[in-house]
This record gives sequence, C-alpha cells and structure tokens, in this order.
Amino acid sequence: MPLNRSTSPSSAPAAGPVGDRKIHLHELFRQRISSLTDHYEGGKARVVEKEMSTMGSLCCYSTAYPHHRHARKLPSLQVPARPAYEFPICGSLTVTWSPKIKLPENVKSITSTSNPFVKHCIKLRQSSSYRQAHGSALVVGTIPIREIYNFNMSNQDQSSMVDCLFLLDGADVPEELNDRAVHIVHANSLVMKRLSGLQSAESVEAIAVMRIPKSFLNLDNLLSDTDVRAWLPSPHRILVLDGIQDPGNLGTLLRSAMAFRWDGVFLLPGCCDPFNEKAVRASRGASFQLHIVSGGWTHLNSLRNEFNVKMLAGHPDTSNKSKHASLLSHDLVDSLADKHVFLLLGSEGIGLSEKSMESCELVSIPMAEGFESLNVAVAGGIFLFMLQHQE
Repeated sequence: MPLNRSTSPSSAPAAGPVGDRKIHLHELFRQRISSLTDHYEGGKARVVEKEMSTMGSLCCYSTAYPHHRHARKLPSLQVPARPAYEFPICGSLTVTWSPKIKLPENVKSITSTSNPFVKHCIKLRQSSSYRQAHGSALVVGTIPIREIYNFNMSNQDQSSMVDCLFLLDGADVPEELNDRAVHIVHANSLVMKRLSGLQSAESVEAIAVMRIPKSFLNLDNLLSDTDVRAWLPSPHRILVLDGIQDPGNLGTLLRSAMAFRWDGVFLLPGCCDPFNEKAVRASRGASFQLHIVSGGWTHLNSLRNEFNVKMLAGHPDTSNKSKHASLLSHDLVDSLADKHVFLLLGSEGIGLSEKSMESCELVSIPMAEGFESLNVAVAGGIFLFMLQHQE
C-alpha cells in the first residue's frame, strides 16, 4: 500500500482533552493490529510512533472510545513534532509511522561510548519501559546468546532474533551466528564495558540486541478479549510468580522452569521484567525461550476456569496457620499427574499475598526442625523438579 507523506507535524492528533487519550500498543501492534478495528470502527483512531530519545514506540490515539478501560489507566504521551508517513489500515483506522533510526548496515565497528546506537543499547539494558516500547532487549555473553539462537533455530523459526551482535575486537564470531542475517559490529573493551554494565567485562566477548520473542505476551496491552486458549500453548504445568522483584531470583526460576520442562510462566503484578539485564543473565536466556504471560488475577482466573486448573502455592510449614498446608510428597505428586497444575510462588519479603492464600491449596517442603523457609529460587527449584511432567 503506498505511503503518503504527512504535510506537516501538525497532521498528527494533538495532546489534549479526554477524547485524545493514548493507549500503548507495544505487543498488540505486531500481534493483532486487525483487532483494533473492533474497538475503533466508526471513530477516529490513529496509531503513531512516539519518539523516545533516538528511537520510537507505538501508541494508539482514540477519540471513539475515550472511556475504554485501557485508555483510563495509561498515562498520556506527547505527540512527536516531526514529519511521518501515513496510511489507512481499515475503515477509519489510520497508521502514522515515523522511521526509526537504526545502525546502518555499513557500520562494522564502533569505538566511542557516545555513539547514539550505543546509548540506545544502554537504555535497553537499563529501562523496562524502553525495552517494551522498542520490543528489544540486550543479552550479554556468548553462552546465553548461543542458547537463545539455537533454541530459535530448533523451533524451525528461520528468522533471526538478533538485530545486532557486538563482538569484542579480536573475538571470533560464534559459529552458529556466522551468517549474513546477523549484523556484526566490532567494539573495543571500553564500549563493551559500557554496554554490559559489568565492572569487569574482560570475559564478555559478545553482546546482542535481540527482539523480545512472540512467546512473551502482556495481556494488559490487549485492547480486545482474546481466546484464553491462545495465551498459553499448553497449560499442563505453569509457574505463577506473585511479586517476585529480585531479578536474580526471577531469572533462576525461569531457568529452572525451562530445565524441568514446565510449559510456561505467568507473571502477576509486582514482578520484575523478565528481560531485565540481571534476570536474563540468571536465566541464561530462558526469558527468550519460555512462554511468559504477564497479567492480573482476572486473567489468571480465566485460565483457571477454562482449563480446570489445580492451583497450588508454595508456603513454609509453620505452626498456627489459619490454613493447612500439605507436605510435598511423592503421593501428592502422583495424585496430580493427570491434572493441570499452576504453582504459585510469593515474593521474597512478604511471601504469599492474601489473594494467593485464598485462591490456592498450600503446599510446603518438608525440612529439618528449626528451618522456617528457603530462598524462593531454591524452594521453587524443588517444587518445579517434584511437580514436573511425569513420563
């Protein structure tokens, strides 16, 4: 479809009253652009790219449904004052697209930490909202990059997830990534240190800018009701995390879930970003391999009702509890072999929320007398191992 150049920056809708509320698209734009027409048919809707530093993010401007639940809860964003391309999608829905600044293909080496693309990559590492806006994350280290790339290829997805691969000067290109589809840029140790954020980056030979995979779904970004069964390909064993804020613990739990063949992870509010630099490092790339869904209790209950799920919650076996906790045992595991199981783990500080306590059957790990609890990543590893798929 031909693109028409906007005559002036003022052709984009101006920030203003309630009628111009903005709605984040992020994942929605690439997943279900057509679903927008269900909400905005007959009204004025526009998808624009908002400039964030040197790059951009997607937003949706609606005058048709200013009181939509998503429009009410999301903050306003400023309209970029720059020319853009504009073209219709369906009916009154119009897309305005401003080209992103990306690293030119002929750039093969970067020597300055002041390079705009280096600054962009540092923001990807540091900011969750920036990562979600651009649909990309930074992966530090040859091993996790290789694991993610091999996993992607093993799933017969021939499209490379690697947008750009930084290599330390003198380092060899990993064999798996030695193809023309990957843009390779050599960088000196100073640039690699700034990109990695590590105090000692001598051992870091590779850093990749990777696209956030389609296996990650943020349900809060969906503007229309979708088929619950499409959220998770298989609901047999799902790890549910409630308020896990430590990225090291979250990443370790993701890696354990991957190792013990769990089908996915559901992140309730309060959890850190699974593409946080420390979470990615601790998960060794599992963030890019597991099916991860971010949503609220309403979404979780929809899954529970749809698949008749058994909800369990890990809880320390302490006395004087208002609710009994069963001991994790082989008999309990055997009784759950044919059931869909969601295992919920609470935050490091306060443990299970009141909602979790009410909604789940409590299960505790037998421990020696005098021990009240384990670190959530350690306890989670035990639960994940014991409750994994039975052969």
